[in-house]
Amino acid sequence: MKRLPYLLISLAVIALDAWTKWMVSTHIDMHDSVSLIPNLFQLVHVRNTGAAFGIGANAQSAIVPLLLNIGAIGVFFVVVAYAFRTAVTDRLLQVGLHLILGGAIGNLIDRFRLGYVVDFLDVYLNWGGQTHHWPAFNVADSAICIGIGLLFLDMRKKPEERTNASVPA
Repeated sequence: MKRLPYLLISLAVIALDAWTKWMVSTHIDMHDSVSLIPNLFQLVHVRNTGAAFGIGANAQSAIVPLLLNIGAIGVFFVVVAYAFRTAVTDRLLQVGLHLILGGAIGNLIDRFRLGYVVDFLDVYLNWGGQTHHWPAFNVADSAICIGIGLLFLDMRKKPEERTNASVPA
């Protein structure tokens, strides 16, 4: 019961991710964009058949989606096992793990259901007459990145803080 708030974080990420992807898919045509902050941020509608930030999206092998699904399922089991083996009182670690879990599940649902992931957040800069785009991403990707950042912060804890929070509840 003490883990319920953390599980709710994962569920919130999954729900927000699904809702935003649905909104983009139903309101923005494929490859169209809606500028929110000119020369910095826009919503786009793209399909990502690769890994995070489009890595491997142009691969012509049928094994790439299979490997991505196996990898995501592996992440799911590792994160769940680690989350339940660590103390419920270690909030930073638990929040980070559950953000990763929610993001992994959100993207995995798309991969199984659609064969691709809907990406729509596009950050870019116009610099020196050229436009430089960060690869498009989504809520699930954001949750995973924030979760990883929280895990790094957790690793920087002092040894005495880590000892006090290492007793599972």
